[in-house]
Amino acid sequence: MKEQFNPIWINALASVGVEIDWKRLEASLRWERLNHRCFPSEGSELKAFNGLVPAEVKVVICGQDPYHGFGQADGLAFSVKQGVDWPPSLRNIVREYESDLQRSWPVDVLSNGQGALAHWAAQGVLLMNDVLTVREGAPGSHHDLGWQELTTGLFRALCELENPVVFILWGKEAQKKAVFVHRSDHLVLESPHPSPLSAYRGFWGSKPFSRSNDWLVLRGQSPIAW
Repeated sequence: MKEQFNPIWINALASVGVEIDWKRLEASLRWERLNHRCFPSEGSELKAFNGLVPAEVKVVICGQDPYHGFGQADGLAFSVKQGVDWPPSLRNIVREYESDLQRSWPVDVLSNGQGALAHWAAQGVLLMNDVLTVREGAPGSHHDLGWQELTTGLFRALCELENPVVFILWGKEAQKKAVFVHRSDHLVLESPHPSPLSAYRGFWGSKPFSRSNDWLVLRGQSPIAW
Protein backbone atom coordinates (compact mmCIF):
# COMPACT_ATOMS: atom_id res chain seq x y z
CA MET A 1 0.00 0.00 0.00
CA LYS A 2 2.79 2.41 0.83
CA GLU A 3 4.22 1.85 -2.65
CA GLN A 4 0.92 3.08 -4.14
CA PHE A 5 0.86 6.20 -1.99
CA ASN A 6 1.95 9.53 -3.47
CA PRO A 7 5.47 10.11 -2.06
CA ILE A 8 4.64 13.78 -1.50
CA TRP A 9 2.25 12.69 1.25
CA ILE A 10 4.90 10.35 2.67
CA ASN A 11 7.23 13.34 2.91
CA ALA A 12 4.46 15.38 4.53
CA LEU A 13 4.12 12.73 7.23
CA ALA A 14 7.85 12.78 7.81
CA SER A 15 7.77 16.57 8.15
CA VAL A 16 5.65 16.24 11.30
CA GLY A 17 7.60 13.26 12.64
CA VAL A 18 4.98 10.60 11.88
CA GLU A 19 6.05 7.08 10.95
CA ILE A 20 3.35 4.62 9.94
CA ASP A 21 3.49 0.91 10.68
CA TRP A 22 2.49 0.04 7.13
CA LYS A 23 3.04 -3.70 7.57
CA ARG A 24 0.63 -3.88 10.50
CA LEU A 25 -1.98 -1.82 8.69
CA GLU A 26 -1.69 -3.85 5.51
CA ALA A 27 -1.84 -7.16 7.40
CA SER A 28 -4.93 -6.08 9.34
CA LEU A 29 -6.69 -4.92 6.20
CA ARG A 30 -5.70 -8.07 4.30
CA TRP A 31 -7.26 -10.23 7.03
CA GLU A 32 -10.43 -8.16 6.94
CA ARG A 33 -10.75 -8.44 3.18
CA LEU A 34 -10.16 -12.20 3.29
CA ASN A 35 -12.88 -12.72 5.89
CA HIS A 36 -15.39 -9.96 5.10
CA ARG A 37 -16.57 -7.81 2.26
CA CYS A 38 -15.00 -4.39 2.81
CA PHE A 39 -15.30 -1.00 1.19
CA PRO A 40 -14.07 0.88 -0.73
CA SER A 41 -12.61 -1.61 -3.18
CA GLU A 42 -8.99 -2.66 -2.83
CA GLY A 43 -6.69 -0.01 -4.24
CA SER A 44 -9.14 2.85 -3.59
CA GLU A 45 -8.36 3.34 0.09
CA LEU A 46 -6.00 6.27 -0.51
CA LYS A 47 -7.80 7.72 -3.53
CA ALA A 48 -8.61 11.03 -1.85
CA PHE A 49 -4.95 11.69 -1.07
CA ASN A 50 -3.53 10.45 -4.33
CA GLY A 51 -5.79 12.85 -6.23
CA LEU A 52 -4.34 15.91 -4.48
CA VAL A 53 -1.01 17.02 -3.08
CA PRO A 54 -0.86 19.03 0.16
CA ALA A 55 -0.16 22.37 -1.51
CA GLU A 56 -3.35 22.03 -3.59
CA VAL A 57 -5.67 21.53 -0.61
CA LYS A 58 -8.00 24.46 0.10
CA VAL A 59 -10.76 22.71 2.02
CA VAL A 60 -10.75 19.49 4.04
CA ILE A 61 -14.06 17.72 4.62
CA CYS A 62 -13.61 14.97 7.20
CA GLY A 63 -16.15 12.36 8.25
CA GLN A 64 -16.11 9.08 10.17
CA ASP A 65 -15.68 6.13 7.80
CA PRO A 66 -16.81 5.12 4.30
CA TYR A 67 -20.32 4.11 3.31
CA HIS A 68 -20.88 0.52 4.38
CA GLY A 69 -23.43 -0.44 1.72
CA PHE A 70 -22.46 -2.56 -1.27
CA GLY A 71 -20.96 -0.56 -4.14
CA GLN A 72 -21.40 2.84 -2.51
CA ALA A 73 -17.97 4.04 -1.33
CA ASP A 74 -15.69 5.25 -4.12
CA GLY A 75 -12.64 6.32 -2.11
CA LEU A 76 -13.71 9.95 -1.66
CA ALA A 77 -15.53 10.61 1.60
CA PHE A 78 -19.30 11.06 1.13
CA SER A 79 -19.06 10.48 -2.62
CA VAL A 80 -20.43 7.54 -4.62
CA LYS A 81 -19.76 6.18 -8.07
CA GLN A 82 -21.85 7.34 -10.99
CA GLY A 83 -25.17 5.51 -11.19
CA VAL A 84 -25.21 4.53 -7.50
CA ASP A 85 -28.22 5.63 -5.46
CA TRP A 86 -27.26 8.35 -3.03
CA PRO A 87 -26.99 7.23 0.59
CA PRO A 88 -28.93 9.30 3.15
CA SER A 89 -25.82 11.23 4.25
CA LEU A 90 -25.15 12.41 0.71
CA ARG A 91 -28.79 13.36 0.23
CA ASN A 92 -28.57 15.42 3.40
CA ILE A 93 -25.37 17.11 2.21
CA VAL A 94 -27.13 18.07 -1.03
CA ARG A 95 -30.12 19.34 0.94
CA GLU A 96 -27.86 21.59 3.05
CA TYR A 97 -26.01 22.69 -0.10
CA GLU A 98 -29.27 23.83 -1.72
CA SER A 99 -30.42 25.59 1.46
CA ASP A 100 -27.05 27.24 2.07
CA LEU A 101 -26.33 28.42 -1.47
CA GLN A 102 -29.96 28.94 -2.54
CA ARG A 103 -29.57 26.98 -5.72
CA SER A 104 -30.21 23.49 -7.02
CA TRP A 105 -27.54 20.81 -7.08
CA PRO A 106 -25.72 21.10 -10.44
CA VAL A 107 -27.15 18.52 -12.81
CA ASP A 108 -24.10 18.49 -15.09
CA VAL A 109 -21.87 16.86 -12.45
CA LEU A 110 -24.09 13.79 -12.49
CA SER A 111 -22.80 12.82 -15.93
CA ASN A 112 -19.09 13.31 -15.35
CA GLY A 113 -18.49 9.59 -14.83
CA GLN A 114 -16.17 10.24 -11.90
CA GLY A 115 -18.41 10.12 -8.86
CA ALA A 116 -20.86 12.42 -7.14
CA LEU A 117 -18.29 14.70 -5.49
CA ALA A 118 -15.32 14.41 -7.84
CA HIS A 119 -15.85 17.99 -9.00
CA TRP A 120 -15.10 19.16 -5.47
CA ALA A 121 -11.90 17.14 -5.25
CA ALA A 122 -10.75 18.59 -8.59
CA GLN A 123 -10.82 22.06 -7.01
CA GLY A 124 -8.76 21.27 -3.94
CA VAL A 125 -11.37 19.79 -1.60
CA LEU A 126 -9.86 16.84 0.26
CA LEU A 127 -12.67 14.38 1.00
CA MET A 128 -11.26 12.21 3.76
CA ASN A 129 -12.55 10.07 6.59
CA ASP A 130 -11.11 9.43 10.03
CA VAL A 131 -11.01 5.72 9.07
CA LEU A 132 -10.52 4.78 5.42
CA THR A 133 -12.22 1.38 5.18
CA VAL A 134 -15.24 -0.38 6.63
CA ARG A 135 -16.79 -3.83 6.78
CA GLU A 136 -20.05 -4.25 4.88
CA GLY A 137 -23.03 -3.33 7.01
CA ALA A 138 -20.89 -2.50 10.03
CA PRO A 139 -20.11 1.20 10.49
CA GLY A 140 -17.15 1.77 12.77
CA SER A 141 -15.91 -1.80 12.28
CA HIS A 142 -12.39 -0.71 11.23
CA HIS A 143 -12.01 1.86 13.99
CA ASP A 144 -9.12 -0.10 15.54
CA LEU A 145 -7.46 -1.23 12.33
CA GLY A 146 -4.72 1.40 12.41
CA TRP A 147 -6.07 3.95 9.96
CA GLN A 148 -6.26 6.77 12.50
CA GLU A 149 -2.50 6.77 12.95
CA LEU A 150 -2.26 7.59 9.24
CA THR A 151 -5.18 10.01 8.92
CA THR A 152 -4.24 11.95 12.05
CA GLY A 153 -0.67 12.24 10.79
CA LEU A 154 -1.88 13.52 7.44
CA PHE A 155 -4.23 15.93 9.17
CA ARG A 156 -1.36 17.28 11.26
CA ALA A 157 0.69 17.78 8.10
CA LEU A 158 -2.13 19.75 6.51
CA CYS A 159 -2.35 21.97 9.56
CA GLU A 160 1.26 23.03 8.98
CA LEU A 161 0.57 24.37 5.50
CA GLU A 162 1.31 28.03 4.91
CA ASN A 163 -1.71 28.51 2.68
CA PRO A 164 -5.06 28.97 4.48
CA VAL A 165 -7.20 25.85 4.70
CA VAL A 166 -10.82 25.36 5.78
CA PHE A 167 -11.37 22.25 7.92
CA ILE A 168 -14.99 21.06 7.84
CA LEU A 169 -15.38 18.40 10.51
CA TRP A 170 -18.58 16.38 10.45
CA GLY A 171 -19.21 14.19 13.48
CA LYS A 172 -17.43 13.50 16.76
CA GLU A 173 -14.59 11.39 15.36
CA ALA A 174 -13.64 14.06 12.83
CA GLN A 175 -13.93 16.81 15.43
CA LYS A 176 -11.27 15.16 17.59
CA LYS A 177 -8.76 16.28 14.96
CA ALA A 178 -9.56 19.97 15.55
CA VAL A 179 -6.98 20.07 18.33
CA PHE A 180 -4.20 20.05 15.70
CA VAL A 181 -5.47 23.09 13.76
CA HIS A 182 -3.79 26.47 14.20
CA ARG A 183 -6.95 28.55 14.24
CA SER A 184 -5.06 31.77 13.67
CA ASP A 185 -4.09 30.44 10.23
CA HIS A 186 -6.97 28.15 9.31
CA LEU A 187 -10.76 27.96 9.71
CA VAL A 188 -12.51 25.14 11.57
CA LEU A 189 -16.21 24.49 10.90
CA GLU A 190 -17.63 21.79 13.17
CA SER A 191 -21.10 20.28 13.04
CA PRO A 192 -22.84 16.95 13.59
CA HIS A 193 -22.47 14.27 10.94
CA PRO A 194 -24.93 14.55 8.01
CA SER A 195 -26.36 11.08 8.67
CA PRO A 196 -30.10 10.94 9.44
CA LEU A 197 -29.27 9.97 13.02
CA SER A 198 -27.53 13.26 13.77
CA ALA A 199 -28.18 15.83 11.03
CA TYR A 200 -31.08 17.36 12.95
CA ARG A 201 -28.75 18.18 15.87
CA GLY A 202 -27.05 21.02 14.05
CA PHE A 203 -25.95 19.94 10.58
CA TRP A 204 -28.99 21.66 9.11
CA GLY A 205 -28.29 25.36 8.84
CA SER A 206 -24.55 25.04 9.46
CA LYS A 207 -23.86 26.65 6.04
CA PRO A 208 -20.43 25.08 5.47
CA PHE A 209 -20.29 25.94 1.77
CA SER A 210 -20.94 29.67 1.94
CA ARG A 211 -18.91 30.11 5.13
CA SER A 212 -15.92 28.34 3.55
CA ASN A 213 -16.02 30.49 0.43
CA ASP A 214 -16.49 33.73 2.35
CA TRP A 215 -13.43 32.97 4.45
CA LEU A 216 -11.28 31.91 1.48
CA VAL A 217 -12.13 35.06 -0.46
CA LEU A 218 -11.24 37.24 2.53
CA ARG A 219 -7.78 35.65 2.42
CA GLY A 220 -7.24 36.20 -1.26
CA GLN A 221 -8.12 32.67 -2.33
CA SER A 222 -10.50 31.69 -5.11
CA PRO A 223 -13.76 30.19 -3.83
CA ILE A 224 -14.85 26.62 -4.48
CA ALA A 225 -17.46 26.18 -7.22
CA TRP A 226 -19.53 23.87 -5.06
